[in-house]
Amino acid sequence: MTSTPPSAPRRVQFDVPEFGEPFGDEPDDLAGFSVSRETSLPKPVRTRTLVVANQKGGVGKTTTAVNLATALAMGGLNVLLIDLDPQGNASTALGVEHHEGIQGTYEVLAGNSPIESLIKPSPESDGLWVLPATIDLAGAEIGLVTTPARESRLLYALRAFSAKYSPDYVFIDCPPSLGLLTLNALVAAEEILIPIQCEYYALEGVSQLLRTINLVKGSMNDQLVLSTVLLTMYDGRTRLASQVAAEVREHFPAETLQAAIPRSVRVSEAPSYGQSVLTYHAASAGAQAYFEAAAELAARGAAMNTEEKSA
Repeated sequence: MTSTPPSAPRRVQFDVPEFGEPFGDEPDDLAGFSVSRETSLPKPVRTRTLVVANQKGGVGKTTTAVNLATALAMGGLNVLLIDLDPQGNASTALGVEHHEGIQGTYEVLAGNSPIESLIKPSPESDGLWVLPATIDLAGAEIGLVTTPARESRLLYALRAFSAKYSPDYVFIDCPPSLGLLTLNALVAAEEILIPIQCEYYALEGVSQLLRTINLVKGSMNDQLVLSTVLLTMYDGRTRLASQVAAEVREHFPAETLQAAIPRSVRVSEAPSYGQSVLTYHAASAGAQAYFEAAAELAARGAAMNTEEKSA
């Protein structure tokens, strides 16, 4: 799969409105989810909802969510990315405004606003939509403490949205912690994607995340499975990276994707321009690796379709 980068990178501009007013409640406002487009990647038989989580910071979690979502959308699939991190880095990287006054994830969790009324199209690709996060989300954990079914707020909102629009993929980008926001994501999702950096202490924090997953499975979401592990920040020139990659593949042999994301200056630069690396520099090693990872993820989804039909 190839993609032509724009003629000039665009800097993110939070002081200039790009997308107008939030969308209304009518289904026509989201016609992009139902419009047939050329598809080069296989569609899942039903919506795949993946939470991208790792309590350890600096592992490429948001970068992975942004670039996989963009690559799948470029492959003709309809993708929704839910930004659940108060820092709003995923919103920034996808060119979507999230300054104070913009409504988004907080209003869905705290105010029962429907997702379709608040999502915005990303200029990165047709078929890619974003539910932005603002700094207001930082107070959501406190505000939701006394709310009934506080850990299931995102689940109910996402069920209502998916029933109307049936996106192919939903990615939920979480903060690097195991608080109430991440818990909402784990309850709402069916699959977990864990990015693991190829550095010392790579598996640090993963064991605690796995314990949390087991607790959620036992009490709130029996459907939750760890389906995907992605190696990030891989430097093939070092013995350490190869050793860490081998250790991760030994621990998660079926879950780890064959594609590994290399250390890349282009990947690091892209968010400052409000872009994914796929449009910022499509020919870079990092962009090609994310294209490969997305294709592998979609192929696995197609294989799951076959398994479900034969069951």
